[in-house]
Amino acid sequence: MRAMRTSSVSYKRHRFPSELIAHAVWLYFRFPLSFRLVEEMLLERGIVVSYETIRRWSLKFGVAYSRALRRKPARPGDIWHLDKVRIVIRGQVHWLWRAVDQDGSILDEILQIRRNTKAARRLLTRLLKRQGLRSMRMITDKLKSYGAARRGLKLTVRHMAEKKTVGHLS
Repeated sequence: MRAMRTSSVSYKRHRFPSELIAHAVWLYFRFPLSFRLVEEMLLERGIVVSYETIRRWSLKFGVAYSRALRRKPARPGDIWHLDKVRIVIRGQVHWLWRAVDQDGSILDEILQIRRNTKAARRLLTRLLKRQGLRSMRMITDKLKSYGAARRGLKLTVRHMAEKKTVGHLS
């Protein structure tokens, strides 16, 4: 169950615990589910709540939850996947370098003409400046420029070069 900060919301005079209400509202807003589907999911866990109750909870608590979520930026994961994609713009070859964490959140993107150590180093330095913290593990394809850039920046992060998988960074 996803923990939701509920200190600013009052749950007085509600029969169900605040964690259950928060979970039901989170399910409704996070996934493309109807109130009846959320009701059914809770029923499978042995919790009998009508879809109308979930609708009322969503109206009452949904705005407060969305404000709290918007205020808090997502924390990047500690495993970074780095990759590049060949793009042709007006007949000239460019490389779109991307960094994605293990949850699929895009950490950084940079478009460059080069595909060498200098370009990889530029991606890594931008990534480290923007994130403010270092990853525990960096997963790349077998391009040697990533390792050279990592050594050039004296990063102690664990680097894993894997064979490229189709659609990995979608």
